[in-house]
Amino acid sequence: MKKKSLIKRAFEAPAILLEKTVDEAEKLEHEVEDKMGGAKKYWKILGPGLTTGAADDDPSGITIYSQTGAQYGFQLAWLALFTFPLMSVVQEMCARIGLATGRGLAGNIRTSYPRWILYTSAFLLFCANTLNLGANLGAMAQATELIFPSFKFGPLVILFTGASLLLQIFTPYEKYAKYLKWLALVLLSYVFSALSVNLNWGELLKSTLIPSMDFTKEQIFLVCGILGTTISPYLFFWQTSQEVEEEILGGQTTVKLRKTNCNEAQISEMRIDVWSGMLLSNVVMFFIIAANGAALHANGITNINSAAEAALALQPIAGDQASLLFALGIIGTGLLSVPILAGSASYAISESFAWKSGLYRKLKDAHAFYGVIIISMLIGLAINFIGFDPITALIYSGVGNGLIAPIILSMIVLISSNKKLMGKHVNGKTTKFFGWFITSIMFIVGAATILSLLS
Repeated sequence: MKKKSLIKRAFEAPAILLEKTVDEAEKLEHEVEDKMGGAKKYWKILGPGLTTGAADDDPSGITIYSQTGAQYGFQLAWLALFTFPLMSVVQEMCARIGLATGRGLAGNIRTSYPRWILYTSAFLLFCANTLNLGANLGAMAQATELIFPSFKFGPLVILFTGASLLLQIFTPYEKYAKYLKWLALVLLSYVFSALSVNLNWGELLKSTLIPSMDFTKEQIFLVCGILGTTISPYLFFWQTSQEVEEEILGGQTTVKLRKTNCNEAQISEMRIDVWSGMLLSNVVMFFIIAANGAALHANGITNINSAAEAALALQPIAGDQASLLFALGIIGTGLLSVPILAGSASYAISESFAWKSGLYRKLKDAHAFYGVIIISMLIGLAINFIGFDPITALIYSGVGNGLIAPIILSMIVLISSNKKLMGKHVNGKTTKFFGWFITSIMFIVGAATILSLLS
């Protein structure tokens, strides 16, 4: 009897083993599906916050971060950690304004504060953005020349300008938003570029966690430039208006409907989106500083005048792979940031004058809105053919941003702290404190930038 039982078990063992294996495989499959489902859900949540954060690392910003690494090595890497919560708080306030009021930032300022403040800010924003996108178009063309030497600068600038305009004007917003979202992933090329360089991680982490400054005029100016390009007015207007565009895409076509639709779940998802986007932005800033500090500063190259020059300088030291990834990143971030620079200026001006606005509208329904985008792009294009130095364009752009950033930030804190406008989504005490703290920092930064240029 015992013998029969043993024989039976011997025959049953493979079947039992197979059954357990199938069960384990199915369990593993469900776990993978759950994880993939979580990843899909997370990707779906990402939107305006991700693209806004990615646009912050435009070719102009890349130039400043590259110069920081080349001139000072890892010393100022701590700024990537320092600016992360600051820009996240600001962009979260902007996003919450869009969701809770159902209007863009300029629309809210127009209905609550003196018009002259808005008109002046919108005009300065248009000028600063146009100079910035002109410099970015030139940087994209230069980066393309590095990869394809036979291509000429002039036709490339015209090509990038035309392609960007066509996408903004004739691509349906739903597709356009997805294009911007996927394009944000181009930023990872800077991470890979830095990882292909021999980094001293001990020194890099020390510089990141322990702030250090020499307080020289050059270093103060560079720090002001970094703060000015990370906490920048065009991002405020873009973030707020994109939250509204997303709501319209979801069927909330009136201000009243958008305000009613705003709930805690939506605010929670917005926070995930915004903080994820700002994290990506600052991680990329960190790795750009690190790559240039390790490859250029360590080899005596301490001056970079453009993002394309940084890519070229990396080639003989860090190799073709690092240089190629850096150049591809310039082109990708340029394609992302140029329409955001033009679009944010158009949102500001169109909402200031209560014109029909929004990328969800067709050209025939929003002539003025698209007209501002076209004019801004054409002036940016012309800058590259009239001998206007791109670094000079960035300096003037920085001055314009330095003038308006504290004013716009004050409006953002006041609006997001106004219970009548925001309802239950009004700022808490902590957010309000940090809002005014950031505004104070940007006032000092703006004043320091202007004074350093005048002295």
